Amino acid sequence: MSASRVAAWIGFTGLLGAWLASAAGLPRNTPRLPAPQRPADAVLLDQLATDVQSQTGRLRTRLAAAPAPTATNRNPFSFSATPVSRRPPPPAAAPVNPPAALPEPEPVLELIGIAGDSGTGTLVRTALISGPARELIMVTPGQRILGLYDVIAVGADVVELKHVASGALRHLALR
Repeated sequence: MSASRVAAWIGFTGLLGAWLASAAGLPRNTPRLPAPQRPADAVLLDQLATDVQSQTGRLRTRLAAAPAPTATNRNPFSFSATPVSRRPPPPAAAPVNPPAALPEPEPVLELIGIAGDSGTGTLVRTALISGPARELIMVTPGQRILGLYDVIAVGADVVELKHVASGALRHLALR
């Protein structure tokens, strides 16, 4: 590109910029719109609101000077007033002693079988008892069960137990 061509481009660009700058400085002729006028309904509503506000102020001043209403005992839903009788409170009940502690329930024991051993020459019977937690308890006469019962005797189909604390007898039979 030659120097004369560069000078022509610079000159053209300068003229274009001057022309755009002069156009930007001129004011635009835009038509001005007239201010919107309020419709007649809005004007009437404003006048009505002003009127209501003034009446509210007058009512408040009149109510401030009005006497307070008196409390009445009149009840339009009843024909005559019945006298209110006040009864003395009932006498306090005597304290009740709590009931005596209930004895502990007997543990659930079930005789589920009897085994016999005659290896020593005499018949020794062993009772198979199902305990409270469904555990198997194997006992012979003279042993203690659950710390509550002593085994007195083991028969062919019955076991006799004696309660350690009370001495009561309990019999368990096969079913």
